[in-house]
Amino acid sequence: MDPEARYQAYVAELERDFRLRIVKKPDSRLHRAIHKALIVVTFGGMREYLDGYQTTIGRTLYVTADWDQRDPSERYCTLRHEAVHLRQFRRWTLPGMAIFYLLLPLPVGLAYFRARFEMAAYAESIRAVAEVYGPDYPRQAWYRDHVIEQFTSPAYGWMWPFRRSLERWYDGVLATAVGSCA
Repeated sequence: MDPEARYQAYVAELERDFRLRIVKKPDSRLHRAIHKALIVVTFGGMREYLDGYQTTIGRTLYVTADWDQRDPSERYCTLRHEAVHLRQFRRWTLPGMAIFYLLLPLPVGLAYFRARFEMAAYAESIRAVAEVYGPDYPRQAWYRDHVIEQFTSPAYGWMWPFRRSLERWYDGVLATAVGSCA
């Protein structure tokens, strides 16, 4: 299937199933405020929130200003990740997700529930890139390091600093999800 057509079909499916809305982050006062707060909370470590990360809250996907110019295969893979969060919001509700994702057990440094929610979403990212770009793509060291660093860096507030456990998790996802794509 043509990459743009695949992306558009998936958007239509998410719009139907979740009433997905896509909003540009820079147009959102809330996300501009979150961006500033993250710079403070991470001591300047997270400065890419507005232009480097897509964010799902409830049934709304907040995207970077360049979203429409990004490669449709990249947008599709990102949407697969964000669809996991759409399902999580449906299950846990907005107040539940806010409490679990942002606060428990700690908002920074050891955010067990945030890590679990993101592990589910990044597992889907690994499956998506294997499907779109081939099973060798998520086996590349740089991609593995990129995913693991999301957990151990200021990107998500150092949500899970235990690199070895993340490496085992990643390798387990790779073995089960990508092994079936080979």
